[in-house]
Amino acid sequence: MSHTMYPCLWFEGQAKAAATYYCSIFKNATIVDENPMVVIFELNGSKFMALNGGPQFNFTEAISFVIPCDTQVEIDHYWNSLTADGGQESRCGWLKDKFGVSWQIVPAHLGKLMADTEKGARVMQALMKMDKLDIATLENA
Repeated sequence: MSHTMYPCLWFEGQAKAAATYYCSIFKNATIVDENPMVVIFELNGSKFMALNGGPQFNFTEAISFVIPCDTQVEIDHYWNSLTADGGQESRCGWLKDKFGVSWQIVPAHLGKLMADTEKGARVMQALMKMDKLDIATLENA
């Protein structure tokens, strides 16, 4: 039998708080199961496990979660929600939330814009100047 893979996020005693926080940000989100050690939750159909693992490990930008967005309203929602309460803005659509988890908030059609032989380089140049991405600016590059 084949099972779908899912990530395990290691927290220092904050698994429930993190799962609750993420579920408050995503429209289709729920906590599926929990015990003192782990919390299983789903965000937009993707399963995650939050583990109360202790202080041994921290998150880095080497792993990030990409949120493809259809509208600027969606980009603004995820960007503002995930940088709130101690999150950190970064460059080119990247950010860290208050738990240190890295996210990329990007237009769903960014790959198509960058693949356009006529304007792909201009799109990349515009993107490199941004923190939060602006769909209209990228489309008009």
